Amino acid sequence: MLAYLCGPIEFAEDGGRLWRRKLAPFLRDQLGHRVYDPAEDERKNLSEEEAAHFREWKTADLDRFRRAVRKIIAFDLDLIENKADYVICYWPSENAHSGGTSAELTVAHRKGIPVYLVTPIAVDQVSGWMLACSDQVFASIEGLKEFLVARFAREKQTLLWK
Repeated sequence: MLAYLCGPIEFAEDGGRLWRRKLAPFLRDQLGHRVYDPAEDERKNLSEEEAAHFREWKTADLDRFRRAVRKIIAFDLDLIENKADYVICYWPSENAHSGGTSAELTVAHRKGIPVYLVTPIAVDQVSGWMLACSDQVFASIEGLKEFLVARFAREKQTLLWK
């Protein structure tokens, strides 16, 4: 199983890394799942030059920036569409900003890939689009973990393959 970790990166305070770094070991060690963390894989399918400079191109060379980021978009959406077994999205606050998160959730939803949304904010403050793309909504990472253990515990997966 492959879990894709989705949520704000570009405008997140820590680049969206902390929650992913805390959750990934649980997914690997407790569930035996593989994890794709787009916040840790900045290189993706970019050349060395693109990886080193695409952020500065946002203000210095918009055409080059677009070309590089379109490669990232294609890489991430292809991965979700063709390899992910489920998507975990963490939406940290009403003030969170992300251009890619809704696109990633939409691709997963359209492909029938389960989307698990974790957000501490009130549901009425969450984008209706994100809620509609989500299969389950959790108020905390701990609530998500309990669900995942019940759904994907190794013992249950072993029984499926007998």
